[in-house]
Amino acid sequence: MELFSQRKGLKAVKKLIQIDNIDDDLLNGLWNALTIYYWGKTSEYAFSKDLYILFKRLWHSYFKKPIDTLSSNWEISYQEIREYYFNCSWFEVYDFIEFIANNYPNQSTNKIFINFSNNVLERELSAYRFIDGKITQITAKEEIDEIEEALEATKSLKTVFLHLKSALNLFADRKFPDYRNSIKESISALEAICNLIAKDTKATLGQALKEIEKKMTLHPALRKAFDSLYGYTSNAEGIRHALLDEPTLDFEDAKFMLVSCSGFINYLLAKSLKAGIKL
Repeated sequence: MELFSQRKGLKAVKKLIQIDNIDDDLLNGLWNALTIYYWGKTSEYAFSKDLYILFKRLWHSYFKKPIDTLSSNWEISYQEIREYYFNCSWFEVYDFIEFIANNYPNQSTNKIFINFSNNVLERELSAYRFIDGKITQITAKEEIDEIEEALEATKSLKTVFLHLKSALNLFADRKFPDYRNSIKESISALEAICNLIAKDTKATLGQALKEIEKKMTLHPALRKAFDSLYGYTSNAEGIRHALLDEPTLDFEDAKFMLVSCSGFINYLLAKSLKAGIKL
């Protein structure tokens, strides 16, 4: 269900996309991944061989504690790392899971854990993923800034704002993300701003861009790039057409379109202001 703060645009994008924080849902999801693939591989009070090797590596290389302070009682050692995990900083959570994935002796388990964790990270809109065994940022602050700037700048342009906000909400729905329609709304927001500038509400994006070129200096390569994006959203992949099969669209596709359209909207607004065009 869409929350009030999301409908009204009161919840910042940086709070939706977790770039410098980890909320409880993400924290618990990553802990569950650790529990399923590592902690669950032991009996109640005894270490498995691989898990004891991992804990010795944790004590020596991660916590940098004397190994002889590591209890041979699984329950005691487990409670110690559990307390650490749920009280550490957001970036230390990423340090911790990255260390585990690279130091547990069974590599096949590590690969499964990484895949499971990446699903959790995507579901909870983390700005990070495991890539080649390392936690890597995939969403830059600059990308988030573009979206927030576009949302703020279009509040008085109702149609543009509603499409852009809808694109964000569909993208950011953690239970049922709709990437296909998020992309559709992103391009619709761009089309709406172009129609306003071109003074033609019925024009397609391609037609509107050609009209805009008559009103302001628009780099041909940039216009062509967004004309191509419009073609992408209208092709047989089915963003704007009914499909017999589900389209192969994912988080990265929707994020790219949302950021790109937001950036181009900001660009067009700045160009319109400079050209003296009132919207």
